[in-house]
Amino acid sequence: MYSVIVVPPTCASAEGQVRIAAGERLAFGRAGTGGGLTIDHAGVPRAAGEITAHRSFWLLSNFSEDQTYVVENPEGAGEHLKIAPGRMEAPVPFEFSRVVLPAAGDLLSFDVWAPRHAFRSADRRSLPGAATAPAFALDRTSRYFAVLAALCEPRLRGEPHAPLPAVEQLVERLHPVWPTVSRSSVYWNIDYLALKLRLRPGPDTAAPGLRVNGKKESLVSLALRFDLVREDDLVVLAAPAGEMVR
Repeated sequence: MYSVIVVPPTCASAEGQVRIAAGERLAFGRAGTGGGLTIDHAGVPRAAGEITAHRSFWLLSNFSEDQTYVVENPEGAGEHLKIAPGRMEAPVPFEFSRVVLPAAGDLLSFDVWAPRHAFRSADRRSLPGAATAPAFALDRTSRYFAVLAALCEPRLRGEPHAPLPAVEQLVERLHPVWPTVSRSSVYWNIDYLALKLRLRPGPDTAAPGLRVNGKKESLVSLALRFDLVREDDLVVLAAPAGEMVR
């Protein structure tokens, strides 16, 4: 059974995808490597690297003499792996990955999917003793969560390095579900989130003009790193008429 799917740079349909089973290898590079993935660019080595499939993850080998490859998690908070020149069989744990190759001033990429991730039940209700306290207690119907979702939205939409929205943009984005939103209320909720998630800096830790930007970056980084806000949660920014966040 196929466990890894490689999507070439110009692939426009499922027919162009390359499927490999656990234990199989797929070479990639500029030269046509019989049955491998050809990346036609003068800045890509003839034999650039190799992918080895396993059941729920894959290995990446970098055959380049001087270029580091980067494997990004498009669904994460900027998580990435650096695969140094000559590194063999580096494990990649992401379910969806983007392999980025620097090539003579360009950044080329192709995707690798490992959709066979397996999960066990996390149900602990049958175990004796006190329940574990939640790591982050967030009310998804609250206004502060809507502010957090709006902060995370650009990066959740597939742009891991997108700039965070300014307060004015947050006000505009939240207005449909929170008609009375204002700059001061957004600032208040950002402060509240920083306090609730224990990210609030002390009074002398940052210059006054930098503190809000620092808080926003810290909030988004924490929220995306620990999946406090997922793409499905963006529904709070499009609540049906008559259903406003409280």
